Amino acid sequence: MATLTYREAIRAALSEEIERDPNVVIMGEEVAQFNGAYKVTEGMLEKYGPKRIVDTPISEAGFIGMGIGASMLGIRPVMELMFWSFFSVAYDQIVNNAANVRYMSGGQIACPIVIRGPANGGTNVGATHSHTPENILAHHPGLKVVVPSNAADAKALMKTAIRDNDPVMFLENTLLYGIAGEVPDGDICLPFGRAHIAREGKDLTIVTYGRCVLHSLAAAEKLKADKGLNIEVIDLRTIRPLDVDTVLKSVAKTHRVLIVEEQRPFCSVGTMLAATIQEEAFDELDAPILRVGTIDAPAIYAPPVEKNYQLPNPERVIEGVLKVMR
Repeated sequence: MATLTYREAIRAALSEEIERDPNVVIMGEEVAQFNGAYKVTEGMLEKYGPKRIVDTPISEAGFIGMGIGASMLGIRPVMELMFWSFFSVAYDQIVNNAANVRYMSGGQIACPIVIRGPANGGTNVGATHSHTPENILAHHPGLKVVVPSNAADAKALMKTAIRDNDPVMFLENTLLYGIAGEVPDGDICLPFGRAHIAREGKDLTIVTYGRCVLHSLAAAEKLKADKGLNIEVIDLRTIRPLDVDTVLKSVAKTHRVLIVEEQRPFCSVGTMLAATIQEEAFDELDAPILRVGTIDAPAIYAPPVEKNYQLPNPERVIEGVLKVMR
């Protein structure tokens, strides 16, 4: 067991997979000479050389397209986006080509590519650099979507992503990069589509993922201390595939649900979760399903406004729980 930050855990996974498989390469803007925009690939150019750690031009359409083509020929590229907000520049390459190539080829051509990078608000970089597109990506069959909340999961899920024969969209949060946690030693992979019960409880289920897991756990501890409520917190880990069974089992136990996500409410991941719970477990519900998410507006630049009003935080989660418990 080692204590690693979220950033170091991802770097460890990348390093181990490069050493394990000669077909794994890392490509993206500034991943080599400048150690990555967020220093995830720090030191890797010196260790593995320019054929394995490759700087690309500032052209997401170009280098994502190149990575997809390479993956179809047997390479396993890990492509870094400086911000997931820029995925729209390569939208055709990702959702029209990578997502469909296995289907369109009758299973003859795989596309084992990982596209990774930060997707979050809360860093005061404005509307064009603060998108959380996991709902858009998950809408397209053929893409797998991963959003880890902690260092251990980030490492294990990254290793799974690199070994997967389908395109995997790996969404990180810059505000998690410096948070440390215990990471098991060894070659550990986590299967996609298996949620984690981060906190057991009996009074209400919070379904969440990514950084919102931390907000939810903090809120649950506060509610236990102040109100005596036992809140169950489910960390989805992956959006597609989605672990519906774990969610439904928890709903059958607690009979109340709050969904917490860093998504705008219209057509969000939470919308899908709420519809699924309503369809599959309506008779188990003792109260309406509520959601806590990002306000329905472009990301706000002003730090206090973004932090306190636009994004989920423990206080807003507590408010949501108490509304469901009425």
